[in-house]
Amino acid sequence: MMSSSALRILLLCICDAAIGAQQQPAGLETDWDIGAVFQQISTHAGKMLPLLEKIDTRGWAQKGAPDAYLAQLQSSKDQARAVAEGAKNIARHPEQLSAALEIYFRIQGLETMTASLAEAIRKYQSPAAGQELTAFAAQNDENRDRLQKYLVNLAAEREHDLQVMDREAQRCRGVLTEPASKGGKKK
Repeated sequence: MMSSSALRILLLCICDAAIGAQQQPAGLETDWDIGAVFQQISTHAGKMLPLLEKIDTRGWAQKGAPDAYLAQLQSSKDQARAVAEGAKNIARHPEQLSAALEIYFRIQGLETMTASLAEAIRKYQSPAAGQELTAFAAQNDENRDRLQKYLVNLAAEREHDLQVMDREAQRCRGVLTEPASKGGKKK
């Protein structure tokens, strides 16, 4: 059976580790600030859908465009929808690292596909329409960069929290397994 002093030490260790884990780290944006970035990402992706919808691929094949562009266009639409919906959902709980990473990777995939589509639009449809898509996609660069920085800081903070919790658990385990002092009584 655990003595009351050992139990108090264990409770103090747990509380100390919990309080330390809840403090806002210096380099990490607040949930409120990064939540607004996720909302902006969602809005941008939602506004990209009409641009993608107005791409007219009917005449592309006659001009020698590969069929792969049709699949790429559909994939871009799917990615834009997924980014719009996912970013809106995660704005409420941006500390979810795996979900935030998924949004970041979807943004990167969407950027890659739209860059390729913009080249196809310039070649097979209209240079102005291709430039419009490129310019619109670039409007999200600042949000993507903030998200990337947030993800790196969030991952570093999670690693730090795990290290602190592990050290505290080891310290508490050591305190609890120490033999009772000679003057103390074991219960």
